[in-house]
This record gives sequence, structure tokens and C-alpha cells, in this order.
Amino acid sequence: MSTNTTPHSAALPGAKVRPPREGRSNGQWLVDGHDPLNPNEVFKAADNGLNVRERIETIYAREGFASIPDDDLHGRMRWWGLYTQRKQGIDGGRTGTLSADELSDEYFMLRVRIDGGALTLDQLRVVAQISVDFARNTADISDRQNIQYHWIRVEDVPEIWRRLESVGLQTTTACGDTPRVILGSPVAGIAAEEIIDPTPAIAEIVERFIGDPELTNLPRKFKSAITGHPSLDVVHEINDVSLVGVVHPEFGPGYDLWVGGGLSTAPRLAERLGVWVAPDKAADAWHGVVRIFRDYGYRRLRNKARLKFLLAEWGPEKFRHVLETEYLGYALPDGPAAEASGGTADHVGVHEQKDGRRYVGLAPVVGRSSGTTLLALADAAEAAGSGRIAFTPHQKVVVLDVDPGRVDAFVAATEVLGLTANPGAFRRNTMACTGIEFCKLAFVDTKDTATAAVEVLDNRLADLGLDVPITLNVNGCPNSCARIQTADIGLKGQIAKSPEGADEFAFQVHLGGGLASADREEAGLGRTLRGLKITAEEMPNYVERVTRRFAAERGPGESFATWAHRADEEALR
Repeated sequence: MSTNTTPHSAALPGAKVRPPREGRSNGQWLVDGHDPLNPNEVFKAADNGLNVRERIETIYAREGFASIPDDDLHGRMRWWGLYTQRKQGIDGGRTGTLSADELSDEYFMLRVRIDGGALTLDQLRVVAQISVDFARNTADISDRQNIQYHWIRVEDVPEIWRRLESVGLQTTTACGDTPRVILGSPVAGIAAEEIIDPTPAIAEIVERFIGDPELTNLPRKFKSAITGHPSLDVVHEINDVSLVGVVHPEFGPGYDLWVGGGLSTAPRLAERLGVWVAPDKAADAWHGVVRIFRDYGYRRLRNKARLKFLLAEWGPEKFRHVLETEYLGYALPDGPAAEASGGTADHVGVHEQKDGRRYVGLAPVVGRSSGTTLLALADAAEAAGSGRIAFTPHQKVVVLDVDPGRVDAFVAATEVLGLTANPGAFRRNTMACTGIEFCKLAFVDTKDTATAAVEVLDNRLADLGLDVPITLNVNGCPNSCARIQTADIGLKGQIAKSPEGADEFAFQVHLGGGLASADREEAGLGRTLRGLKITAEEMPNYVERVTRRFAAERGPGESFATWAHRADEEALR
């Protein structure tokens, strides 16, 4: 099932990316010069975001929240993974009307950078204890393989950094207009069916380039993914750059290079450049792509500044030419397309490793976890003979190297922790972003709403016995952190009016999206149901209704996405 498709912006419903109008400066450094064209570019030009760390350690942590100036508070501190969190009690109706200062509490969300999602148990225990000591026991697993803390005080940040760095972890460029965490296969190096182990490539990129001041003033955020697993387990179609394992008929295992993916309000799936990248050239290829973004990316308007907009103008052929001639200095050989040839991308359940041991994929509910849970998980993993775990891009956790004779005891122990290897279909396939509980951009609650829906849906729909998964992604705003356009059922939070005219939080519905897998021939964006708004209370009933309709109307072997794109709109309401 090849994912070598035609340009997605033309072929896929919902693709909205358009190149910018001609005849005006777009802020491309190598075309228009370095003059800043908006306030974000001004503050980035004034001082590299990495420099704020010294001020945090020597001034803000000592003098407190009130000592932080605006450009650092709402700008540069992101370069070290810190965002102010939403002030409690501010409803979604005021999200779009209040300033950042009015929405912000005097606490931070902090992201821990976990490239490839991989942690030793020593690292896991440090991450977990920080949650207990400084984050009111919060430790959510994000779909970027990160841990997100909440309730962080600036006074505690230096000690948190000290603890993380004592075990080789960091928050460097976890946020901001920078190269963010690199997604990697959670089962790198151990999966029996693996094409190539991405661990060396990820490690080389982190060692050579993360924290490089030359790469910390990009037009916008830059997302990366690398995998060698045939399940295509790093959502490569929605990253700015992805390296996906393939076997070249002449050169052997290497990588298929994809660029220009991204969602938010202008979704676009990445495209292949058609090249094969040798394992020892992977870091150089990544470096070339990020520098193209730095030098040619659009900086005039932030909502047009992601790499996908440049790719929409250039196309993959020109992008490849510039990469080879201006940045690498050599041509890359043509290569085959990555294919989803088997396995499940979330890795949930018990699986055999190539060394005879087992890895066990566990599902929390929509990524919600805590420091105490992770401490207990570390103890359970150690008792089962494991020394390491990995988070996944699907808000799951995989425990590696489990002794085959201790699997049953381990699975029973984690079940008590709320981490199950045998989840119901909706618990397994539902994701949710942070939502209004902590996020200043959100209109609606997501985590609690999705958690309640999962319980209801797994009870009500257990009788269907579907042979295909149905993914449910719940997002609090249009920015699509929970990937709503690539879910079978994607729900985008917004404010609606009740019959009485009052504000109520509701969801716009997207149906039939998905990423390439063994169950799909190719990736695609969801179909938006215009004018359909469902409230949180109605959400489980709606999902049940549309799922049962699918089960009744589907053709032999038909996926939910295929059905949703062919079904009459009334059938989807």
C-alpha cells in the first residue's frame, strides 16, 4: 500500500494551503533580507531566545513572576519549554477577547524534551518525581512523545533543570520558533520487523544541532519525525520533515524523505521528495531542510510561516533541487516510497522483540498521567526485568525488554495503575489535547469530556465487534494539537449559542481523516460537516450514532474514512 501520492494540496479535501501573493516581501531572509516585518520577528532579532535561560536563573527565579518582562514571558521563555498556563475560571467565551496577560496565570506549563520518546527507568523516575515535587502531580503524555507539566513556578525552574540534566534530559527548544522534539519509533532497535533503527540518526541530530544558536530563529516551529518501523508509527505526513525507513533495491536500508506537513487552520500533508537518504547522511539531510526553512521560510505573517506554505509555492522538485545544490552539495539518489506493510502504529498490547523478550504497549486515558503513576510504572517495569520505556505519538507508553515469564504479572500490575495493555476500542483510539483546563487558546474542555465519552462508548459499542479501529480526536481550538483532521472522527472546540442565546461549548465535526497504515491505502484529511455543532453532552450520542451507521452501511472491508467520504451528508449528522 504505497503512500507515494500526487501533491496532497490539490488532491485532498480540506487542504487549504495557498502560496503567498506575488509582489510583496514575505520576509524570506535570502530573498528579502533580515529586516523584521512583525513584532515576533522584532523580539527574536533583538535577542536569541536561548539567552533567556540566564535571566530565568539569575533574576526571575529569585525575584518571582512579576519581574518577567513581556517579551520574555510570552516569547523567549518558550525556547526553554515554558508557556504561561490559563488562569483558572476563565470560560471559553472569553478566550478570543482577553489579552495574553489577562488569560495567563502565574504558573507555567513545562515540556520536557524526550527525543524519540525514550527514557531509562532512572530518567523516568526523575521526570516523575519532578511532577510530584513541583507540578501538583501533573504529567500528561502528549502526542509529541513529551511529558507536559502544569502548575510550575518560575522559582522552581532552575532546580527542575538541574534534575533533568543530571540524567541527560533537557527542555532546550521544547517550544518556540525552533526545531522541537524529534518523534521516533517507540520500538526502535527491538522490533522484529524493523527496517532500520532510527536511534543513531536522532542522537546525531540532537548532539549536533539542538541548541545551536544558528537554528533558533526559524519562521515558526519546526517538527521532525524519524522511524524505521513498517507501521509508520511517527505520523510522518504531518511533520515539517520526516525520514521514513525504506529498503533501496541497490543501496539497502535507508530513509524516504518527506517535507512540508502540518495541520492547524490550513492543513496540508507532507510530500515525498523522491530521494533515498543513506543512514549516515540522515542528520545532514535534516540539517539541510531546517536551514531551507530558516532562509526561505515566510516571516511576514505568522499564520503563513510554516514550511508547508513554502512547499506549496515551490513544489517537491524545486525543494529537492535547492536542498541538493545549495545545502548538501551533492545529489541524492532516487528512492522508493515508504509503505505501511504491517503492525499497529500505537504498539498497544504484548509483542515479541527480535531478541525474544517482550514489549508491552499501555494505554492511559487520552494521555492523562501523573508523577505517582509514573513512579509506580517504573517499579513495575523494573520488577518485570525492564530498564526502559518509551512514550508514543499516540499518547501511549511502551515498556521494553520485559521478561517473557513476567508479562502476565506486569500487565496485571499496570492495570491497577490505570495503564492497560487491553483497552477498549475507544480508549485505545481516542486522543485529546490539553484543552481549557490549562491552555490559553482553548474554547472547551477536552480531557474530561473525552474521558467521559470513552467510558460511555466502550460500554455502548462493545457489541459491534468492528474489525477496523475508529479514531476519535478531541481538540480545544482550531490549532489541531490533537490532529483532528487526520482522525476518523475529529472534534474541534468552539463556542456556540444555546437555544436560549447563552454561550455553550461545542464541537465542529470532521469525519474521514487518517494517516497511512496497514488499514488504509493512503493518508487523507477529514471532511468538515458545515453547520453541524454538537455539545459536550451530545458528543457520546453523536459518536455512537455515526459509528452504528457506518457499521450498518459499510461495504466488505471498507474503512470508516472511505465510507465517510462517500456517505450522504445527512447520514453523517
